[in-house]
Parts: sequence; C-alpha cells; structure tokens
Amino acid sequence: MQDSPTDNVTEATGNWWQRLSGGLKRSSSALGGAIAHVVAKRQLDAATIDEIEDALIRADLGAETAGRIATELRYGRFDAAITGDEIKAVVAAEVEKALAGVAQPLAIDAAKKPFVILVAGVNGSGKTTTIGKLAARFRDEGRSVMLAAGDTFRAAAIDQLKIWAERTGAAFIAREAGADAAGLAFDAVGMARERGTDILIVDTAGRLQNRTELMDELQKIVRVIKKMDATAPHAVLLVLDATVGQNALSQVEIFQKLVGVTGLAMTKLDGTARGGILVAIAAKFNVPVHYIGVGEGIADLAPFSARDFARAIAGLGS
Repeated sequence: MQDSPTDNVTEATGNWWQRLSGGLKRSSSALGGAIAHVVAKRQLDAATIDEIEDALIRADLGAETAGRIATELRYGRFDAAITGDEIKAVVAAEVEKALAGVAQPLAIDAAKKPFVILVAGVNGSGKTTTIGKLAARFRDEGRSVMLAAGDTFRAAAIDQLKIWAERTGAAFIAREAGADAAGLAFDAVGMARERGTDILIVDTAGRLQNRTELMDELQKIVRVIKKMDATAPHAVLLVLDATVGQNALSQVEIFQKLVGVTGLAMTKLDGTARGGILVAIAAKFNVPVHYIGVGEGIADLAPFSARDFARAIAGLGS
C-alpha cells in the first residue's frame, strides 16, 4: 500500500537535520574553503579576516552581517592561531543572532474558519509545490484543508494543485483556465466557510514584480477575500526561490508593499551557494520566516529554526 503524505511527513521529521545540512552544503562549502585557507596559515590576520568577510558576502549574507562577523573575529582572536571550528562557531553565532527575531512559526488561529492563507510569489519560485507540502503538514496535524487553484493563467498549475489535493486528502476548488482569479477566491472562502474547513490555501498566478497589471490583480484578490471576511487573508505567505540571490530582496520589498506579506517560505536552498540571502532579508525587512525548503520531497519543507540554519550554513554539526 502506498504511504500517505502524512506518513511521509512524520517519518522524515527525525532526519530533518541531515536534509538541512545536506541542502545547505553548497553554501557552507563556499565558506568552508575560505576558512580552510585561514587554518592552513594558522593565523588570523587582517588579510584572512577580509577573505572570510568576502566569502560571507559572496554567500549573500549581506554586508551588515558579514561585517559583524569580521569584527567579532578581528577583536576576538586577532593575530592568533585559530581552528576552523572556532571560526565556524563565530559565524554560526552571528547568523543565529541575525535570524532569531524572524524565526517564527505560522500560527493558525483555530477561531478563524476558514483560516485563509494567500500564497504569492514569482513564476518558478516553487509556490504550488510549497502549497502541497503545507497541505500535507496541516493534514498531518489533523486539520481539514481546502486548496483553491487561483493561478488561472496556467492550466498546468490547476492540474498540479489538483494532484496535491488528491494526494493530501484536501478539498479542491478550481475554475477553467483563464477564469477570474478574484471570483474564484470569493467562491472558495464561501465554500470553505459552509463546510467548516479549518484552513483555506489560495494559490495565485506567478507574478514578476515589475508587471503592474498582474500585481493589480493580486491586490484585487485580497480586496475580494476581505468582502467575505474583513480579517482575511489571515496570512500572506511569500514564496522565495533562494537561487535568485539578491533579486529576492526586491521581491520582498514589492510584495510587502502591495499585499502586506506576513511571512516567508524560502525554497531551493539545496540548489545554491547563496543560501545566506535569508540572512540579508532578515536584516533588511524583519519579516517572519515560517518555512524553508531543501528539496522536492514532501518532507523537505520544514518550520524554520534560526539555530539549525546558522549551524548548517556555517558547516557545523547539529
């Protein structure tokens, strides 16, 4: 008999650290190379500190965090023999400090029925897959879920979400390709309310942040949902692709301005050496980070932990 998605989520929970550290290998390896060079010299001088700072910036941690780490190294162990793990520990401590304030779980208010989650992001960010993984997670918690196929621009997106609904045991609502997405969202809230559904997740078309007309439609979806429930959407989750690096910063800025992003899910951290972009985003926007993804599997998306992420990106053990 085929495993249910909820079985898969439960089974994989125990080896999340291995998935995370493996997924961040490209990012930690880039930093590890610079650290190995320092250890080979057995001396932490100004030039090698600059080298580490450059490696941190290349990993997209941001100049602010990289500068703090360099300062800590400079005044903590300047011109002294130092081990690789000692340097990594300083990096991990500073990264954790930068992320501690944004590592917040997505809190579902059981009093809101349905609790409406609007999911936004640009094309290719992993939006629909993230929705499917969230549905599996919520179903595993015993909640009823409905998925609304609000990406009406692409028939493939509708089909993909339907498969996730079937796979997770979630209810599903869709219209034909090209239908009005705001109208679908309106109907979805009404249907979820009638059924007493715990969580409604609304997919939206992948929008490039420079396409004004598409961003206008996203705002229209929010307005229409509010007609059904003035407090909704209760969460606006922005899905970011880690491989785009610095471009993620402009995505957060624009989506936050237009639709009031309440939290982030960052995907594809396993596909980049620039996983530090999450640190730069935290430093600039202070937006809660709810989930991170390090692969395609149903259990490869998990709640964000600042400590685990910091130790993994620094190349330390759990």
